[in-house]
Amino acid sequence: MFIKSKIMETRKLLLGMAVIALGLSSCKDEKKIQAEKSVETYVVYVDSLGNMDSVATKENWESIQANYELRNAQAEAALADLKDDIKAQERINASRAKYDELKARMDAQADAENKAAIADNPKQRLRNALFGEGKVGDDMNFNWVNAQNILNVYQLFVDTAQKNKDSYTREDWDEVKLMYEALDSRKNTVEKEGLTSSDNRKISGLKLKFAPMYTLNRMGAKSDEMSKAKK
Repeated sequence: MFIKSKIMETRKLLLGMAVIALGLSSCKDEKKIQAEKSVETYVVYVDSLGNMDSVATKENWESIQANYELRNAQAEAALADLKDDIKAQERINASRAKYDELKARMDAQADAENKAAIADNPKQRLRNALFGEGKVGDDMNFNWVNAQNILNVYQLFVDTAQKNKDSYTREDWDEVKLMYEALDSRKNTVEKEGLTSSDNRKISGLKLKFAPMYTLNRMGAKSDEMSKAKK
């Protein structure tokens, strides 16, 4: 009777262990299935981006990036449950390459559009002429001007103003004056950073040339505008 009881207990124990093992196996299988789904969702999502209309992609780019980051993170986490499955990693890598290519195109397009918008801005065109392409933007940053180049900066500025003085409007002259004052402010800093006496004297000469040019031509531009307004 005792032996029979022991056999029954052993059977129950083995059965319990089998159930536990089956449960663990089922849990692992579920995790693997879910991980495979995450990888598949990621791959399908990236492929769908390649099939989108370029206009729709541009209009929804912020949302696309947010969704991509979420799916990318889920796919990366899935690799742990797939025990770093090589094929899954290869699929993820291929999709990442596709997305990176798309992102590069979108970034280049945005950059080109931004440059076009800047170029179409009358104030920016004026700044480009006075200082060189893209040297000064809306931020009015003149940190690029230093003791070695400041004389050339003033020279280009005054020469450009002289060349275009008859075509500048009153608003143009106001912008020119604003730029001139910003450059002068930078000069105060540059003087303490090794500006030579020779360059300083030449800059003073350019400033003496610019001052009456600005005063007379802005007055003339204002008078022209008033005359046209009366007509």
